[in-house]
Formats: sequence, structure tokens, C-alpha cells
Amino acid sequence: MAWGSSAGPASYNELVSYEVTLIPGDGIGPEVTLAAQRAVDATGVKIDWRRCELNEETILRKNEVLPPEILASLNRTKVGLKGPVTTPIAGGFPSVNVALRKALDLFANVRPVHTLKGVKTRYQDVAIDLIIFRENTEDLYAGLEHEVVPDVVESLKIITRKASLRIAEYAFRYARANGRRRVTAVHKANIMKLSDGLFVRCARETALQYPDIEYKELIVDNASMQLVMRPEKFDCLLMPNLYGDIVSDLTAGLVGGLGIVPGANVGEHHAVFEAVHGSAPDIAGQGIANPTAVMLSAVMMLRHLGEREAADRMHDAITQVYQDGKHLPGDVGGTASTAEFTNAVIRLIQA
Repeated sequence: MAWGSSAGPASYNELVSYEVTLIPGDGIGPEVTLAAQRAVDATGVKIDWRRCELNEETILRKNEVLPPEILASLNRTKVGLKGPVTTPIAGGFPSVNVALRKALDLFANVRPVHTLKGVKTRYQDVAIDLIIFRENTEDLYAGLEHEVVPDVVESLKIITRKASLRIAEYAFRYARANGRRRVTAVHKANIMKLSDGLFVRCARETALQYPDIEYKELIVDNASMQLVMRPEKFDCLLMPNLYGDIVSDLTAGLVGGLGIVPGANVGEHHAVFEAVHGSAPDIAGQGIANPTAVMLSAVMMLRHLGEREAADRMHDAITQVYQDGKHLPGDVGGTASTAEFTNAVIRLIQA
């Protein structure tokens, strides 16, 4: 079942129980995933949490980016909630996120970006409500690169018709099912006429099947400028892997940063929901991390499971805590600890 679909029960069914793989990660990961776990449990939805350790220490000790037990658990549960896992820069082991996407064919990276009242941003009088649909399995992230001669490196950008049609179909189908008005394909086909050109042609082909959804195209540099100037004008953004990675972080900055933006990696048979921020080892264990991003990712997870009423209650509780402004974490201008913020959310969920 695709995230955001209207399938599933309209409200919590006490007879239903779900298995979910819980990957706390490292750094602040265990703290923020525990907060999300507590908030989900407070909704009354029965979750059998299957905890799996995956962090820098276990990866180095086992010499495996994805130990077999991680994939075994996700193949059993089909759903995961994941905290951040440290990825070394310019060396070390490969990205856990990229490895998971490849292993489970999680082709759609979905990042909703919404204004949270109570968070101070440069756009105080603008309501931002957009969703990025990023192709998740190819492009430069295929990792096909080599040194041609000393000090000359070549990276291959892979774009296929299959993957481009698949992410386009996902974005348009989501837009129709959820009352969104417009899908904008973001590209650089004026320069990369074959690769990005193929992506755009697939988006156009898919758009013809959805005449009720407005379709537009923007070159990625122009799209970046327009997002900064008029972010409220955007709805659904469809793009290849690299542009999606960059632009999704840009849009997070419009609403207050990565600490409050959720994310999902969705495939035909699996879905992994995760905070998109890093592991922040400098503040780990201090009890001051902001769990909002992973909490909102858990809201997406509940909707994926069909528990829309519980998801709405949890989302509304988070939103209300921000509007009240009494229990905000430090990264958004407050003084509340992780536990104080979480307890405030739980009180509203159970009210």
C-alpha cells in the first residue's frame, strides 16, 4: 500500500496490531525515535516494535552496512521507523540510507514540507504546503564512478524510463488521491538532453493520464530561485534523485530546518519512515534533541498503515504544541527538553 493512499480503516481498530521494524540509529537517534515511539503508542494503535540496532559501531564491528537481521526484519514487517545513522564523509563505509533504498527498491522518497505555526522563519506570513517526490534509486546515486587516469574521476548519471515512469506515476497518483492541484517536474533537460530529457518525457507521458492535475516544468536552477521567492506557489514537485536531495533540504530551510521535516522511502512492498536530519553526535545524550521530524515521520507511517484518525490526532497534537509555544525545543527557540516536548505532545494526544 502506497503512503498517502486512502486505503485502510478510517480510525483505530483495537483488534488490529502491526509489526514495525524500529531502527534507532546513533547519535541522537535513540532519543528521538523513543519519543516518536511513545507518541505513537499514546494514540492507542497497537504496534509490535521490532527493534534492530544499526549504527556506526555495529557497522564497523560487523563490517556490514546492512547486516542480514535488518533486512530480515524489514522483509517480515514491511514497515520501518528509522532514526539517523552516521555516514562518514569522503571515505569510510557507504551510506546506510542508499543501501536500504537499493536493497528494498524504495524508489520513492517523499518529503512533505509544511509551515508550523510557532516556528520563526523568514516566511512568517506565508503558508508553505508542498511535497517533494524524488526518484530514489538511480541518477548519480547509482554510485558508478571510477578514476579514468590519476586525478580524473568520472561519475555516470543513470536515468531509465522504468524508474522515471514509476516515480511520475506515484506523484500523480498521490496528487489525485489527496486533492493536490499541481505537479511540477524539475530538471536540467536544457543541458542534459538525453538523461534529464528522458525524465521529462516520462513525466509528460504520465501527465496525459491525469488531465485533472495541472502539469508544469521548471529547470532546477530556476525552480530553486522560485522556491526562495514564492514558496507558497508550489504544490507537488517531481524530480530525479540528485535534484530531489538538494531541493528537499532547501525547502526544509524555508519552514525552519531539517529538525521539523519528515520523510518516507516507499517501494512496492516496503516503506521506511525516517527523520531526514543527521545524527548530531555533539548533542547526543543531553536530552535536548528535537524529535519533531521523526514524530512527523511516524505520522506518515500511521497513515501508511491506514490509521488515519490516530495519525491526525498525533499531527494535531504536535501542531498544537508549536502553536502554544510553551514546550518548544532549543533549536526552534524554546528551552524544553526532548522529554518535556514529548510529554506535552502525548498529553494532547490523550486529551
